[in-house]
Amino acid sequence: MDRVRRGDLASPELKGAGGTPAPPARLPRPPKQPKPLRQPRAARPARRPAGRAPTPDRELYEQQLLGQVGIDLAPGPARPSRGGPRNLGQLLLTAILLLLVCAVVYAVAFMPKAGQDSKAGRRGAEHTATSGAAPGGSPTPTGGRDGAGAGGAAGTADPQSAAPPEIAKGFALRTDPKGFRIAVRDGWQRRGVTGQGQVRYVGGDYELLVVPGRDRTAAFGADPMAYLQNKEPELAPYRSAGWASASGLRRIDVGRTAMAEGTFSWRDSSGREVYVRNLAMIQNGRYHLVLVIGPDSGRREVDRLYEQASSSYRTG
Repeated sequence: MDRVRRGDLASPELKGAGGTPAPPARLPRPPKQPKPLRQPRAARPARRPAGRAPTPDRELYEQQLLGQVGIDLAPGPARPSRGGPRNLGQLLLTAILLLLVCAVVYAVAFMPKAGQDSKAGRRGAEHTATSGAAPGGSPTPTGGRDGAGAGGAAGTADPQSAAPPEIAKGFALRTDPKGFRIAVRDGWQRRGVTGQGQVRYVGGDYELLVVPGRDRTAAFGADPMAYLQNKEPELAPYRSAGWASASGLRRIDVGRTAMAEGTFSWRDSSGREVYVRNLAMIQNGRYHLVLVIGPDSGRREVDRLYEQASSSYRTG
């Protein structure tokens, strides 16, 4: 009864063939809504580096990429080339070459030649050896050195006939009773003639010693250099000293006058170091000597005294 009732209650539309129930009918789907059309995006301008202004060529290139204008294949004006590391290197190389050329030109034009330097050095050495006699004073060397004859090459003038030299300030030309003239520093005293024929002028620690023609060439030889080094009595302390030195030795021949001079240093018996400038000249077969003696610490003063005395010495 239940089944009949259920079948009776069932709708005839829900039954299929053979009494099977029909599947339930599907509901119709609602129609799809059309999607909204997307609006075309506006073209974004190409990004540029900050701080860089656009150029006409770049704007044209960007427009070509966006398709706004057509491509123009006509060649445009040439863009100026920018300087790079290569140009900078060329400038530096050019500057270095110019500096080298200027240095070579300066060296050729202004620097002295080697020959001139050697001559100047020899003149400076001779000047140091003779302590630079005053103008018109000491005769110039014209003859040979040690071992040359007394009558060497003729000079410009004999020292005795030359004009008297100019006396420096602080000196006076004295005429000595022994028959000679010589420049002596003001205030110096003459101490007379010693037993060896020496005329002494003394001023403090300094002494001027003059020997006017005591020794003959017949007894001591006619070589003033050999006489100066080996036979002169005034240099006997030099030859016998335990410590001694000599420098500036040279032979000088002017006219008929043969001379030799030198610088000597030694330690005397009291232990004091002395500094001596010595000149020996031959006149009329006799040796004339001029010596200046002083302490080793006063070399400059000794040189100055010797310059004035040796350049002004005249006999007769």
